[in-house]
Amino acid sequence: MKPLLPASLRLDSIDIFRAVTMLIMIFVNDFWTLKGVPEWMQHSKGPEDAMGLSDVVFPVFLFIVGLSIPFAIANRKSKGDSNGTILYHIAERTFALLLMGIFIVNYENAVSSGMIVSKYVWEILMVIAFFLIWNVYPDRPEKKPLYTGLKVLGYLLLVGLAVIYKGGDAANPSWMGTHWYGILGLIGWAYLVCAVIYFLAGDNLTLNVAGWLFLILFNLADFAGMLSFLDPVRDYVWIVGSGAMPAFTMAGVVASVIYRLYSKKNGVNATYLAILVVLGIVCLLYGFGTRPFWGISKIRATPAWVGICSGIAFIVFAMLFWLVDLKKVKTWATIIKPAGTATLTCYLVPYIWYAVLTLVGFSLPEFLRTGIIGLIKSFCFALLVIIVTGIINRGGIRLKI
Repeated sequence: MKPLLPASLRLDSIDIFRAVTMLIMIFVNDFWTLKGVPEWMQHSKGPEDAMGLSDVVFPVFLFIVGLSIPFAIANRKSKGDSNGTILYHIAERTFALLLMGIFIVNYENAVSSGMIVSKYVWEILMVIAFFLIWNVYPDRPEKKPLYTGLKVLGYLLLVGLAVIYKGGDAANPSWMGTHWYGILGLIGWAYLVCAVIYFLAGDNLTLNVAGWLFLILFNLADFAGMLSFLDPVRDYVWIVGSGAMPAFTMAGVVASVIYRLYSKKNGVNATYLAILVVLGIVCLLYGFGTRPFWGISKIRATPAWVGICSGIAFIVFAMLFWLVDLKKVKTWATIIKPAGTATLTCYLVPYIWYAVLTLVGFSLPEFLRTGIIGLIKSFCFALLVIIVTGIINRGGIRLKI
């Protein structure tokens, strides 16, 4: 069969997959402002054997992080970066995600009465610091001292925010802690584990699949009570989510490695599509097969949640691969493109929006925040965030780590 895509091309479906996922993530993250949201769209409670739409978004995003890792590292190698430089970048990116994650999760536990500023002012200053530090500044040597100064200012601002922080119980406020690292922190840990695995394994499919299976089995073994002998070190050294979070990311790595290897020999055709679907079905069978033992739960990161969400990610990616890369139908995603290329910026914009609205005391009428009308409002809000992201990107503001 004649190849349909040159092997050298990065899959456009990855960026569109990321954009669609971010659109849905912002949409479901806005549910806290609504009333009457259908149960199947919300997060399920920890003890329940259930999974809503909101419980699928984060695993799919982790899968997309994995899809990008082989291309990012290969791109750095093609530019002549040494192994040391690549490892430094992995560490630097992990640090950035962990730092932002820790600040965001502490904001959620902040107590305004214990600080010299409102928690919402603290939130806005936090996001401003993130932009100062991780903005992509123009490549202008004469401006480099200015840009370095802005980055330093951002770090100093974070230090100041940490100094004045009070959280937890209003009667007995505490200082900042790692807690659960927040969404960005979990992404950071999963990225670190999987980027190092791919760095060591390269495009060796056997080694990457072995890394993926190890993470899945580690998660399974933990729920089966087979890792109790590691309890003494659990609080000090552990794989995030007992392997669940990096398992999603490693599934994405495997999908990209298969593409890279297969396309070199045969070009990219419908066979790769079939491989993705088969992997998705296998993951779904694993998920539903383990469900009777521990149920499906995002909060507990059960094996069923890992399997079912991984299967969904493989199959949705297969659909987008067919539509975008094989059929070349991609103009429909133009409006959400900024969410796929400036994802971190897009993720942080709502934090400023919510803080400003709270400070000025603005709230939409209840009928605009209830039921179907409320869902439409949240979807429009998600689109607006992406459009605003595109506008500020064109103005020279875009975060990259």
